Amino acid sequence: MDKLLNEKELKALVSLLEDEDHEVIRHVEGRIISIGNEVIPFLEKEWESSFNPTVQRKIEELIHLLQFDHLKYRLKKWVDDGAKDLLEGAWIIATYQYPDIELAYLRKEIEQLYYEVWLDFKNDMHPFDQIKAINHALFEKLKFKANTKNFHAPGNSMINVVLETKRGNPISLCILYILVAQKLEMPIYGVNLPNLFICTYKSDKKQFYINAFNKGLIFSTSDIENYIQQLHLNRDDIFFQPCSNEDIIKRSLRNLIVSFEKIGDHQRSDEVKQLLKAIDPDYPTN
Repeated sequence: MDKLLNEKELKALVSLLEDEDHEVIRHVEGRIISIGNEVIPFLEKEWESSFNPTVQRKIEELIHLLQFDHLKYRLKKWVDDGAKDLLEGAWIIATYQYPDIELAYLRKEIEQLYYEVWLDFKNDMHPFDQIKAINHALFEKLKFKANTKNFHAPGNSMINVVLETKRGNPISLCILYILVAQKLEMPIYGVNLPNLFICTYKSDKKQFYINAFNKGLIFSTSDIENYIQQLHLNRDDIFFQPCSNEDIIKRSLRNLIVSFEKIGDHQRSDEVKQLLKAIDPDYPTN
């Protein structure tokens, strides 16, 4: 916590949130925000001890702003550091609505999924049979499935919610699929297909595609070509080749923007646009 402010001084600052002078409140909020994320536990205690609904609301807004700024910083740092850990990127998105979720908890959950698949998995299997083993574990044994009833629910883009409900959208199910497959040392990656995010198995000898939104259905390059033709789009390598972890997280954020817009939550939609803009300067925010 800021060494220039002790707890007594912070309490005095928070008490000024009751002031009727907007200029005083603006100054107080700016001072609290300047301290940074480490002031949040203190603000939470002040919220609990306050009996003034107006002050509580202002504290909630300050906490949210501090958490949002920290989230934006973490997301940008994740990209700047090379976006190496896909799970970390998915965790950062989840902290937008679930700020207390721990990355270590998610790692344990993914480790458990990996173990369930590993029980039926053999390295000397044909790649198709390896995919069938993953599909059996994830979609038959563990009952993960497409959330077709609430396709645009924001929770479909939050990896912790997907792990808990076992329901997801194309990209969140693909993220789980990729994380498990790569722990099995399989060459499985995401593919930015229009309107449908999918996975690809790509080795030096073989490439095919997997639709995690349809229980891991395997399909071929010609199937992708037919799909592209049906959409009246020109052939582009991006529709066939692996995309980066950064691309996956950017698409997750775009999905989340649409989700919030569909339920009429324009404030959150605008905030997620800010997150996307932080890692994609070309993204239009207007």
